[in-house]
Amino acid sequence: MKRKKDMLLTLMAAALLMGGCAEEPNPDYTPAEPAAPVEIDRTAFARGADISWVTQLESEGNTFATADGVTMECTALMKTLGMNAIRLRVWVDPEGGWCSEGDVLVKARRAQALGMRLMIDFHYSDTWADPGKQVIPAAWLDLDAEGLKQAVADHTKEVLSLLKANGVEVEWVQVGNETTNGMLRHLSLNADGTAGEESTVGGGLRSNPANYAAYTTAGYDAVKEIYPDAKVIVHVDRGHTVSYARNVFNALEAYGGKYDIIGLSLYPGADWESLTQSCVGNIMTLYNEFGHDVMICEVGMPWDDAATAREMLTYLITNSRATGHCLGVFYWEPEAPAGYNGGYTLGAFDNGRPTEALDAFKE
Repeated sequence: MKRKKDMLLTLMAAALLMGGCAEEPNPDYTPAEPAAPVEIDRTAFARGADISWVTQLESEGNTFATADGVTMECTALMKTLGMNAIRLRVWVDPEGGWCSEGDVLVKARRAQALGMRLMIDFHYSDTWADPGKQVIPAAWLDLDAEGLKQAVADHTKEVLSLLKANGVEVEWVQVGNETTNGMLRHLSLNADGTAGEESTVGGGLRSNPANYAAYTTAGYDAVKEIYPDAKVIVHVDRGHTVSYARNVFNALEAYGGKYDIIGLSLYPGADWESLTQSCVGNIMTLYNEFGHDVMICEVGMPWDDAATAREMLTYLITNSRATGHCLGVFYWEPEAPAGYNGGYTLGAFDNGRPTEALDAFKE
């Protein structure tokens, strides 16, 4: 019930932001009728961005504009920059409701209405999941391994069913976020934000690879039940170092884990040329070893060197596409102000306007 209430509040907040007025809260509110189908070219190379922060940024008074200063909603702005796809993360029961299923619905409907393709990124946590921390949602802490499998399936189906009921087409689904070291591993976070004790029934890649594969498969099967044609991504970080991905996909093969696409992150920084070349080379290495196409699910560069960022992105998009086995490239949170959320500096906007870095998506 709490989650449903959060969803309604988020939807009404979005109405305020998008329409300028709102009715009084209505406890009997139901979502609008599904949006009309939009013709989308699903064979094209995906050029996209994860803009999951957008509704939170709007609530804090941030606005977005073209390079010429024309104010525009962020999703629509991404489309004018040459992007055809949007990626959105999902948390189970997040503080404040951001990236909850209701918040995701608001953002997904915007993308759908614009004819943009959609990737949903399940973290299976109440907060950030990454290689260093994969914290089990608070409501799942007392579950055994079978219970966690069921919780993954139920949560996945719940979120995707909500999107489908609202006419949203989902093309790709990440089962876990940067699961380089496994998923659903930790019982809590320490005071300094690092991962706490590891669960005995967790899905650590080294401590319990069988559970990791089982949780991944539970998510995979749930996705296919709601969106049979959606492609399921298993996502790892450090795309320039092939051993990290190799460890994950060897384990999934050994224990029967299911997936369709290999997802990589790439944050190359100053040494971008050699690291980006390595990442592009790894696309073919991984395809040849595992027989699955690759998606660059996250990429980012320092916001204050836009010319270099554009050069890197142009190289990555051009050369990854040329392999014939990369399906697309997604920039991670380009709209974020420099230093947002405690220090993120890899966005591609300056004062609410896109920098030249994002011109690479038009080329």
